[in-house]
Amino acid sequence: MNRWKMSLLALLPTLVMAEDKLDSGNTAWMIVATAFVMLMTPAGLALFYGGMTRAKNVLNTYMMVFIAYVIGSIVWVLWGYSLAFNGDGAIIGDLGKIFLKGVTAESLSGTYPEFVFIAFQGTFAAITVAIASGSAIERMKFSTWVIFSILWVTFVYVPITHMVWGGGFLYNDGTLDFAGGTVVHMNGGLAGLVLALMLGKRKGYPKEAMHPSSIILTALGAALLWFGWFGFNAGSEFAADGVAGSALLMTNFAAAIGALTWLIIEWFVYKKPTLLGAATGAVAGLVAITPAAGFVDVMGALVIGIGGSVVGFWGVAWLKKVFKYDDSLDAFGVHFLSGLWGALATGLFALQNLAWDGSPLKDHGDRMGQMLVQLESVAVTMLFTGIVTVVVYFVSSLLTGGARVDEETEIMGLDEAIHGERGFNLK
Repeated sequence: MNRWKMSLLALLPTLVMAEDKLDSGNTAWMIVATAFVMLMTPAGLALFYGGMTRAKNVLNTYMMVFIAYVIGSIVWVLWGYSLAFNGDGAIIGDLGKIFLKGVTAESLSGTYPEFVFIAFQGTFAAITVAIASGSAIERMKFSTWVIFSILWVTFVYVPITHMVWGGGFLYNDGTLDFAGGTVVHMNGGLAGLVLALMLGKRKGYPKEAMHPSSIILTALGAALLWFGWFGFNAGSEFAADGVAGSALLMTNFAAAIGALTWLIIEWFVYKKPTLLGAATGAVAGLVAITPAAGFVDVMGALVIGIGGSVVGFWGVAWLKKVFKYDDSLDAFGVHFLSGLWGALATGLFALQNLAWDGSPLKDHGDRMGQMLVQLESVAVTMLFTGIVTVVVYFVSSLLTGGARVDEETEIMGLDEAIHGERGFNLK
């Protein structure tokens, strides 16, 4: 039985199957995987982003990621989980499990506690909105970001999750997204681009040099993200089995290939291999393999890892310069574009025997049909996320008297002006 169907059936009391039984091995693995993914946001992504921003804004950058994790976790437990995974609406679920109503220590999601499933999925909600912050740093009001995060998780992340994973129409059409190519990376990356366009460019961009505060912090953040990604991808099998092992290996392999590919490209183009490039390439490879991790073999992971890095580099080094948008930390260039490649490449390289039940590839060996479903999923994600994020931005801006900080605050730096603290001692 499809692992998502097992979880969903376990969440609907009238359909729980007799075979659902607590498995201590699966439970232990899912608790560990959840802890891995938790580390990715308030440590990994926060350091990765913080190191790339200017010294006067590094604390604010870290704080935006940190508070995104806090807000995402709260919204998910109170109402997000119910709307995403309870009910069978085409676009959204229902509030039958609001405030986790009816969930007890005995409730199962397949072969492990439902509480663990809720916690695991909550870490995904939190990191997705945190990804979007990378396009808006150094110029967005912290108060606006707080309101935006609450509304965005509720009205963008939750519906996309339900559509793809929670029993919505993309799930029923057979979309293959093992761990979040559309749900997490395309979703968060596109939201970042919307924020960048709505806020406008940073003062002085692109004429003034905006040097990263610490490449070492960024590299450390990338390493923590890489580590956490094992829980992200291998945990999305929801069992301690061979597919989880395969997903873990393909994740590591694609990340390594992505790092090496980016390094080779910039060595050829700019004549210097950089640590920032290697770290970014690893993340691009991780993003690209995420939707395919449990579906592909080594050759599939090789091509996906290379492609994710090439597409990401193209987005960062060429696309952004041509269209002149200020995607501060390249959330769109790396997460959206590499995620888009990964989502489509999943249809190309997924193995039939590993695909989920209900997908055209698994049920009928129909790869062209699977590609059409993958195209549908990325198109729906782009359209829904783009439109609703614009609405959420305007509402958040209205509620906080404008989304952008004033010029004096931007020049001084958001660390001192907003938080009264310094990430680094600049004197």
